[in-house]
Amino acid sequence: MSYTDLQSDLAAQGYIAADDLAVALHLALDLGRPLLLEGAAGVGKTDVARMLAQTKGTQLIRLQCYEGLDAAQAIYEWNYQRQLLTIRASAEAGETGQSVEDRIFSRDFLLERPLLAAISQPEPPVLLIDEIDRADEEFEAYLLEVLSDFQVSIPELGTIEATCRPIVILTSNGTRDLSDALRRRCLYSYVPFPDRNTELAILQSRCPTIDQELAQQVIGFVQKLREEELEKVPGIAEMLDFAAALMGLGVGDLTDRPSVLHATLSTLLKTQSDQAQITADVAARIAGKAA
Repeated sequence: MSYTDLQSDLAAQGYIAADDLAVALHLALDLGRPLLLEGAAGVGKTDVARMLAQTKGTQLIRLQCYEGLDAAQAIYEWNYQRQLLTIRASAEAGETGQSVEDRIFSRDFLLERPLLAAISQPEPPVLLIDEIDRADEEFEAYLLEVLSDFQVSIPELGTIEATCRPIVILTSNGTRDLSDALRRRCLYSYVPFPDRNTELAILQSRCPTIDQELAQQVIGFVQKLREEELEKVPGIAEMLDFAAALMGLGVGDLTDRPSVLHATLSTLLKTQSDQAQITADVAARIAGKAA
């Protein structure tokens, strides 16, 4: 399969991938390497993994990163309650010693978290490690063994090797620098906001019934809006919500009903300061430029 075939398969699922992103995905699949996607929030990085799983007809396993994430939430932990019940039942039956210890530290008592689950599937899943930049630097050390050797070391049990290699997608919004060790283990692609033609194709793919003139105005308005000094720049999902809101309200031209246009900005602007900045007059001015 060439990168253009992959591009077409993703487009059939509603994801319009630029050439450089499609090539990076193709290489990651071909070489069996993790792919790190970096870019601003809202550009569609997470959707890459979801649509890739749909395209491949495989399971999506998602690890949402956050500050304080550790191995117990990401890799594995023991089922302590079941272990205690087994120890109690064994003691009542007069069973003690090494046999009990071996039993309670077996795979039957292991709770798989996303990273361990991803390497334990019979068929390769898509493993999404989302917003890795939100996790602590120490957590990246946990990832290195998985990303390098696709195995997990458990002190009580030994090393569990992958039954098959997952397709690994990592995303980062760039809130902190990632370690060189992590970057070396991944292929890399920066995902920018789409250009006008690409974003128009995304809108037409997700909202096939939208009037073409309105679609052009929506894309022009959103892209002009991103040039304003905003706290939270609207992403692709917000653009789609904006278009759906306009269609639902029967708006056929952004310049016809400025009060309605201003009211629908709640789909695009997600902070009080941004909403205060983009007044009805400012919105009308931007709509005039986009028309």
